[in-house]
Amino acid sequence: MHGLSRLGNGVSPPSSPRFRHARNKNTDLSASFTSGNCQVKLQNFAEKLGFMIVSAVYRRRGVLLFAPLLYISGMLLYMGALGFDASRTSGGGTGLEPIGSVYRSPQVFEKLWPLMEAENNGSSSLLTNVWNPKLHQVWKPCIAHTVSQEGFAELPKSNGYLIIEANGGLNQQRLSDYFRHAETVGSSVQNKKIQRGQICDAVAVAGLLNATLVIPIFHLNSVWRDSSKFCDIFDEDFFIYALRNHVKVVRELPKELLLKFDNNISSIVNLRVKAWSSPTYYLLKVLPKLKELGAVRIAPFSNRLAHSVPPNIQGLRCLCNFEALRFSEPIRMLAAKMVDRMVKKSSKTSGRYVSVHIRFEEDMVAFSCCTYDGGEEEKHEMEIARERSWRGKFRRRGRVIRPGANRVDGKCPLTPLEV
Repeated sequence: MHGLSRLGNGVSPPSSPRFRHARNKNTDLSASFTSGNCQVKLQNFAEKLGFMIVSAVYRRRGVLLFAPLLYISGMLLYMGALGFDASRTSGGGTGLEPIGSVYRSPQVFEKLWPLMEAENNGSSSLLTNVWNPKLHQVWKPCIAHTVSQEGFAELPKSNGYLIIEANGGLNQQRLSDYFRHAETVGSSVQNKKIQRGQICDAVAVAGLLNATLVIPIFHLNSVWRDSSKFCDIFDEDFFIYALRNHVKVVRELPKELLLKFDNNISSIVNLRVKAWSSPTYYLLKVLPKLKELGAVRIAPFSNRLAHSVPPNIQGLRCLCNFEALRFSEPIRMLAAKMVDRMVKKSSKTSGRYVSVHIRFEEDMVAFSCCTYDGGEEEKHEMEIARERSWRGKFRRRGRVIRPGANRVDGKCPLTPLEV
């Protein structure tokens, strides 16, 4: 029966079927907790809170629209609260840090040292397997042609001259990440493309635009103060010869073209190409300017070409990296002397030796955003070094420094002890 109505007709009208259906569902939901002879009691706050949330979502389905936002907010709070960067004590850690997120090499070395001594004395061979080569590790070339190939057709008429400015100094040498494109097996690569990578990218862009590449100009590094030019580090003649069938390379701009820019390369328009630009971007934005002006400059040129490019462009990268970029004769002679010395010295240790990259320096450690065992003093010094060399780069909004995550990902420089 229906209750009395205040409208005066004695009986209230029946409720809408839609609302009756909603009330029935709510009743069923409650019944699921009190059905039968057994009543489920919410024992603690977590259960009560969970029941309230489920009830609210069930009754107000509009809340589901905010579910993605709530999920993202929760994840951000989780990452902030449970990240890799729990505070450490002078004793080496709180015990809450994920494995591998804290620098503990001194403790590891202390445990391994007896084994090292035992192996040196010939009484143990537990560490011998460290020197075993990886099975089935094969290096495959990423290019099918070599610099000695002849018979290529003459290069088409150039669209203009391309000038790039790369990081300078012999210290900036590092194999670029093109091993990743070389179908290597069981190898690890570095994603940082320093000087060598920039030159390989320049060759690829020049081939893409059908441009004549001017021998790259090196910046004077503010840290190393190395004024070495291209010819001081690389074999310039061989570089030009190796690329002759693919990209035309010249040492300098023609005098008549340089005169057009008042004999000042800085007067040539500098195209601010965004990082990791695609080949399409170069064809649409750079090529028209190149044809119009006859010469363009791109500075800086660090990371200005995307990783993913067509095979023919990637082939130019590989040709440059593995064939064309040969060190200058003085460097090659010094390298040969070092290799000969290592072979002779390692004959006393069954041919085993360690090659050390001595680069554990302040600027590199600061840039890596890794922490070691120097505590708050080390952290303060690294913050000063980052600000001095990269003004504001590490303080930008949204930039989060996570030393523990960097160490887990293998991005922290090895200390002399670790080497």
